[in-house]
Amino acid sequence: MKEEQTMAGRRSIVGGVDTHKDLHFAAVVDEHDRLLGSESFPTTRHGYKQMLLWMRSFGEVVRVGVECTGSYGAGLLRYLQRAHVTVLEVTAPDKSDRRKRGKDDTLDAYNAAHAAFAGVRTVTPKTRDGMIESLRVLKVCRKTAISARRVALQLIHSTIISAPDELRESLRAMTRMQLIRTLAAWRPDLSDYRNLTSACRIALKSLGRRYLELHDEIADLDVMIATLVDELAPDLVSRNAIGYESALQLLLTAGDNSDRLQSEASFAALCGVSPVPASSGKVTRHRLNRGGDRAANSALHIIAIGRLRTDARTKAYVAKRVSEGHSKLEAIRCLKRYIAREVYYVIQHRNRQITQTQIAP
Repeated sequence: MKEEQTMAGRRSIVGGVDTHKDLHFAAVVDEHDRLLGSESFPTTRHGYKQMLLWMRSFGEVVRVGVECTGSYGAGLLRYLQRAHVTVLEVTAPDKSDRRKRGKDDTLDAYNAAHAAFAGVRTVTPKTRDGMIESLRVLKVCRKTAISARRVALQLIHSTIISAPDELRESLRAMTRMQLIRTLAAWRPDLSDYRNLTSACRIALKSLGRRYLELHDEIADLDVMIATLVDELAPDLVSRNAIGYESALQLLLTAGDNSDRLQSEASFAALCGVSPVPASSGKVTRHRLNRGGDRAANSALHIIAIGRLRTDARTKAYVAKRVSEGHSKLEAIRCLKRYIAREVYYVIQHRNRQITQTQIAP
């Protein structure tokens, strides 16, 4: 911490924040990791300003460790970044310290400050203020809409199964969209809801319209997502077997601020495809990495399977690995590692182009 002390002689301090929905609990430690104070602040813009002023009253703020920068701490993260304060995301609680000292918001804030001070259990957070964050929001909305559409379809089928015979017989031979559009076009007597057949017609009409509304909503979201992906990484979706959903997930994993990723090896580790040593005695081998972002790992796996079906070079590579004594799963693991490298350089190249365009006069 000596090199981080200011020229004016003010002490260097490190902050930590335990984030919640309505209140954030903050703590400050000095250059010797000693607790200087703790306080709570409301989760408003004025509260963020008060927190930063309170931290600066102890000295020069070197960095701040914040928990949950993707949810409760997102607003604070954006405020601190606009104030040019270095922010580190504290990833996991110190379980051994929690077992010894117990659980408390002030202790959690101090633990966050200690993690930022020591540089342990911390990562560089995503900025969450660019088009990648827009992609994430749209993806979450699309995912929930797909789930709701699936539930509506399941309810339609279960309602038809238990419906009166004359109603069930007229619907059971239709295709899915035929059935949905037929149900949505029905005009049942809403005043006759005491009758079972009429009640079933009312329910099926409501479910049919709900399905169509969700179907249209998903289609609109797909157009928005595809447009953003084309703007962010057109070269990515032009590669073999990389569709919009896989490209979307890989862009989300990389984040808006490309400086989070120091190398293609770090991106591979983030996606959970970096090789993990599993050697013992005379056996030298590597195993699958079960860490990292599993959604990104799944996207790479889908790309690998797609290329294994359509790309001759990929087929030859996997066949060569298998002939050398590796299992097919190990060959696919190696293939995913190569795809991660390819994706990393495509994303980094696009980020450099965007940066050059922004700074050009």
